[in-house]
Amino acid sequence: MAIGDSFTEGVGDERPDGSPRGWADLTAEGWATALEEPIQYANLAIRGRLAWPVVDEQLEDALALRPTHLSFNGGGNDMLRPGTKTERIVDAFVTVARRCQEEGVTPILLAGADPSDGLPLSRVIRRRGDALTAAVTQRMRRTDGIVWAVNWTDERLRDPAFWSPDRLHMNARGHHRVAARVLDALGLPVPADWWELGDPHEPHLTNREYYRAHVTPWVRRRLTRRSSGDGRLPKFGAWTTIDPAA
Repeated sequence: MAIGDSFTEGVGDERPDGSPRGWADLTAEGWATALEEPIQYANLAIRGRLAWPVVDEQLEDALALRPTHLSFNGGGNDMLRPGTKTERIVDAFVTVARRCQEEGVTPILLAGADPSDGLPLSRVIRRRGDALTAAVTQRMRRTDGIVWAVNWTDERLRDPAFWSPDRLHMNARGHHRVAARVLDALGLPVPADWWELGDPHEPHLTNREYYRAHVTPWVRRRLTRRSSGDGRLPKFGAWTTIDPAA
């Protein structure tokens, strides 16, 4: 079971039909392959969501499906907005872990990868990400039974080769590496090439093209109080069967 925002929805790693795949789907496939049998998987993540809307809108629906494991990441969209309160985001992680443990579910908590090298206000974003990662791990350091995949500190993931042209979402290469980290944290075997997938040959945008294609639409959504996830439904809102890789 996966809940979250665009990171968990899989934006940046699109299938040929345009639907997002991403690290969570890949982790489910790797898990089924490791067990050599099909598993049940659901993904309620919606792009554009802040940390607490993920908790408020997705967590209880996810737990109602009675999963054995539940992954959560949030805060990436919060960090892009002024007035972000780190402790408020940390509270979301604490709430997810507590509710999972109350329901007998193993929480898988992730820190997103660090996109700041390619973004405007990179120093501000990195500082906020560093603070959030440190605060979450410090606050929950004595909490047992959590599976951790702290991708923010993986310096390899800062390489532009792991990011899509919008510089905010990982491409297939990045999502495979995150899936590898999650499978490894779960103690499951990882396909060797997932750590360093081949060059995806992403188009390189000039700064002018980048701002026109990605920054300007993002600013416009903020000004009109719209979200990229408005009107979207979860891609796997109920259990779906994931078969082992052939």
